[in-house]
Amino acid sequence: MSNFVNMGRKRERLFFGPSKELVALPYLVELQHQSYKWFLQPDEAPDYRKSQGLQELLEEIFPIESYDGSFVIEFVRYYIDPPTLTEEEARQKDLTWSMPLRATVQLINRGTGEIKEEEIFLGDFPVMTDRGSFIINGTERVVVNQLARSAGVYFSIETGAPGQEVYKAKIIPDRGAWLEFDLTPGDVLSVNIDNRRKVPATALLKAFGIRDNTELLRTFGGVEEEVDIVEEEIRGRLIAEDIIDSAGHVVIPKNDRLTKEHVEVLWNSGRTKVRLWNVDPVFAATLERDGTDTPEEAMLEIFRRMRPNEPLRVENAKDYVYSLFFDTRRYNLGRVGRYKLNRRLGLNISEEVRLLTIDDLVTIVKGILNLRDGLEREDDIDHLANRRVRSVGELLQNQIRIGLLRMERIAKDRMTTIPDLSTATAHDLINIRPISAAIREFFGSSQLSQFMDQTNPLADVTHRRRLSAMGPGGLTRERAGFEARDVHPSHYGRICPIETPEGPNIGLVTSLANYARVNEYGFLMSPKRVVRDRYVTDEVVYLPADEEDEAFVARANIPLDEEGRICEEEVHVRHRGSIVIVPPEQVNYVDVTPKQIVSVSAALIPFLEHDDANRALMGSNMQRQAVPLMQSESPLVGTGMEEKVARDSGACILAKRPGTVTYVDANKIQVTTEDGLVDTYTLIKFRRSNQGTVIHQRPIVRKGDFVNEGDFLADGQAVDHGELALGRNVLVAFMGWEGYNFEDAILLSERLVKEDVYTSIHIEEYEIDARDTKLGPEEITRDIPNVGEDQLKNLDEKGIVRIGAEVRAGDILVGKVSPKGETDQTPEEKLLRAIFGEKAREVRDTSLRVPHGEGGKVVAVKRLSRDEYGDDLPPGVNEVVKVFLAQIRKITVGDKMAGRHGNKGVVSRILPVEDMPYLPDGTPVDVVLNPLGVPSRMNLGQVLETILGFVAYHNGWSVATPVFEGVSVDEIFKYMEEIRDRKLPDLTRDGSIVLYDGRTGEPFENKVTVGYMYMLKLIHLVDDKIHARSVGPYSLITQQPLGGKSQFGGQRFGEMEVWALEGYGASHILQEMLTIKSDDVQGRLKTFESIVKGQNIGNPGVPESFRVLVKELQGLGLDVQVLYDDDSVGYVEEEEQNIVEVKKEAEKKPQTKKEEAKIGLEARIFGDPDDDEAEVDPEGDDA
Repeated sequence: MSNFVNMGRKRERLFFGPSKELVALPYLVELQHQSYKWFLQPDEAPDYRKSQGLQELLEEIFPIESYDGSFVIEFVRYYIDPPTLTEEEARQKDLTWSMPLRATVQLINRGTGEIKEEEIFLGDFPVMTDRGSFIINGTERVVVNQLARSAGVYFSIETGAPGQEVYKAKIIPDRGAWLEFDLTPGDVLSVNIDNRRKVPATALLKAFGIRDNTELLRTFGGVEEEVDIVEEEIRGRLIAEDIIDSAGHVVIPKNDRLTKEHVEVLWNSGRTKVRLWNVDPVFAATLERDGTDTPEEAMLEIFRRMRPNEPLRVENAKDYVYSLFFDTRRYNLGRVGRYKLNRRLGLNISEEVRLLTIDDLVTIVKGILNLRDGLEREDDIDHLANRRVRSVGELLQNQIRIGLLRMERIAKDRMTTIPDLSTATAHDLINIRPISAAIREFFGSSQLSQFMDQTNPLADVTHRRRLSAMGPGGLTRERAGFEARDVHPSHYGRICPIETPEGPNIGLVTSLANYARVNEYGFLMSPKRVVRDRYVTDEVVYLPADEEDEAFVARANIPLDEEGRICEEEVHVRHRGSIVIVPPEQVNYVDVTPKQIVSVSAALIPFLEHDDANRALMGSNMQRQAVPLMQSESPLVGTGMEEKVARDSGACILAKRPGTVTYVDANKIQVTTEDGLVDTYTLIKFRRSNQGTVIHQRPIVRKGDFVNEGDFLADGQAVDHGELALGRNVLVAFMGWEGYNFEDAILLSERLVKEDVYTSIHIEEYEIDARDTKLGPEEITRDIPNVGEDQLKNLDEKGIVRIGAEVRAGDILVGKVSPKGETDQTPEEKLLRAIFGEKAREVRDTSLRVPHGEGGKVVAVKRLSRDEYGDDLPPGVNEVVKVFLAQIRKITVGDKMAGRHGNKGVVSRILPVEDMPYLPDGTPVDVVLNPLGVPSRMNLGQVLETILGFVAYHNGWSVATPVFEGVSVDEIFKYMEEIRDRKLPDLTRDGSIVLYDGRTGEPFENKVTVGYMYMLKLIHLVDDKIHARSVGPYSLITQQPLGGKSQFGGQRFGEMEVWALEGYGASHILQEMLTIKSDDVQGRLKTFESIVKGQNIGNPGVPESFRVLVKELQGLGLDVQVLYDDDSVGYVEEEEQNIVEVKKEAEKKPQTKKEEAKIGLEARIFGDPDDDEAEVDPEGDDA
């Protein structure tokens, strides 16, 4: 079924799929906003805030009482003030966009009853932007959601000794000691407290309040019974009475386990029957190990085992057990933990009870026994009923708790150290530094606070919907096994089975499914339609994973009759993680839509259902790497999700209220509402994203247009008329072409370069600061020593490059001089100095230059200065200058391109348009792809997209084919036949046509599949990767060249490369590679001189790596000597190295490792740079 639907602004698409969407997609970034609001409650009145987030934390820490109890600080309420900066100011000045938090507290003197109420400052909390991100130190960051194991109880069966099973129950609190109950094959039930020491479980039960062993046995269903004394039947059981001899002494105490000796005593006493406990044998074996009978003894036993070196006193033991389990500050199940315990154990304890109760422990022990008997099932820790989402609010709460506890400790210490507390104020006692430090640490260096991926709007959205199993309290890459990474049946509709990284993080970093939501306890929910007696209603419920497990759930596109009843007599449903067939009357729920299974990124892939999952994964990930192009174009073949992503990404400007557009230009749009109010929207122009792509908005409305609330006013980068537009629609042909598309390489037409089809703008930021050094302040100036006027032509009077200048590698962007160490003066200089006063101090050139291989046009300059503008700069920094360079990058050989189906490749050649293969009507194709890239990859979606794209182009349509319920192959064939009949008689219905060779005009031998595919240019651009070096920095220890483009390093000539040269017998090349081109310090210096002077190159010397090896062996105490050619033996000679003295190196104080290595390099190759007679100018052409 297909019909035309409006998408974006003034864009119609032919929509293949159900006409009615019952549930609208939720706001894609709602989880971030929801969580931060939960934490701060900014919209609630200060006196009416719920006990959650920050409010709960402050209520938990306060009141703070002095050690003697005479003074107490009470918390009353907190206020959130508006931010002092705007978002834009924070970006420009590299500051954190934050809002001040104040709290009202009372200092109460209990002796006099005096109450001092005052306001204190609690710190600056970052503001969440409309997009769900934070501006931290001027850069946009995102706090990723953590998928962590939930607090609660978990039953499991593990294999101990061969063939023996150990039954376990683990109680995981929100904070505090973990308890692990073990039932071993010897029938002993022990409990491991906090992974430190094991105690008998019966002792713990008594410490929790069971009065004695008799009550304990009765609690677990023990009944007394009289039994005949038969050794085989009674040995090992518990006796239920004291056995007293004729002298009145107790010979067998009650509740003892009967041994062979005990049976003999019973026989000798002349008795024929004895009272025994009828109870699980576990308790007999456990009580035999547990020598305690009362709660006090049990506490002493726990204390003795946990703290073996401390004196055994009942008070100490009671205090210890209390602090371990009954102090809410140290042990807390948390709201979620209590909820999970109640659900798992079938209890009905109030949610306010956050400690373990005796009922919990008794039910858990019974649960272990049931697990042993097969009456209870073990828990699956990878099930989403047992994993919960911790978002920014809760993660921040946990971090700030640490800061508040430090603050509390400081306040208590100050209460004891301040001599006269009666005159003190709360302000004197409370130090907010630990809170600020906790906030700074969380947003700055937590594993979950990440540099936002802003490559394109899809990357933005996906980053904010990401789930990570790593982070504090989570898994690590090394520890995570296969099970934790694997797709689980409970992921259905909650976590996308496709979108996950390919590397070591596979399965640990995932993405939220389209319709997934998080409930109040942090568990993921998925929407379902309710089914009543075969009738599928329009009622929608959100179910957590444990509830869905028990229900019978059918697929979304199940056939229904006109009344909405299920037609099938046997229905395939999901139940408890597997697929079963049931009659329709048994079905409880139906999925809302097939696309609820996947994430936003996967839902943008048309014909996803025809792609192999591995390739779909690559397709999802590569869409996030697409570079926004200068001319965006939405896909001919979409899925209907494009508008939603563009809307929720925050890249576009949407109308806040209905009205008429009264003013439009490139920088602002004004909309006048019906009330006559004017809303002004300012557009972002050419802002650099975190990844160096452009953030840019352009208006799509005209003056006089009427807009409704939520209508698109301006497109963002990679958005076309309100639809996501990551790439371009190009005419592709699947055929080989002279081997240029071997191994997934891509052949392009020159049209794509000339017409700027794949041209993108990239902005790079370069920064320099002027600091105070030991030798004096650095200065930003145009007056730079030894620099010619031609190098200064683009600098203004302050020494900063002008906007609009074209610069290349090595050009000066900001002139800077730093004071140089004073050199020893000759007596003549001293005399002149004494006469004429202080001579101008020596300075050296430390200007900011365009790095090697870079360049572009200066588009912006930002200057921050402590003295001139009063900017808040780090200590020791007086001025910061940032220069932004823009580059226009056309598509070129070596760039990476991809489709949406994981079909990636590198551009191998760009052909003139006239040489490209062309269609019978003369149209040259744009891209030639290798047909061998399809069959083995099993991503047929790209072929179907190509054919449907051909249909859409020739019919003048844009189409949308939603995942799993889109257009059928037969339907596409039908449309192709129409086109064949109408205009292209050579066309086959599967999209093949005769192509002609552009060079000869001859037809190719076979028909070729041709059509329109949406192809993306990815951020892996050859301009950022290409790199070359002759001389450069060397490692300080091995003296070998550094590696990598960022270090200006060389290419490693490794072990296997050595084998290759050895195989060819190229001994001289090999010797050069391993000596003068690498770590023979003297040799490379002499070689450089020889080349400069035009002399022959001398023989190589001893490589530094050999000296390092000798030194390492000497460090192990081995006397290593060398055998020389003349059979003499000696030590490796210590050559005098032409290196600047350490003292001079220290005076220079290089700012970075790179600079440090570079200074060493220049000294070695060019002599001392401070020496005016150095032979070669380091900035000259010879370098």
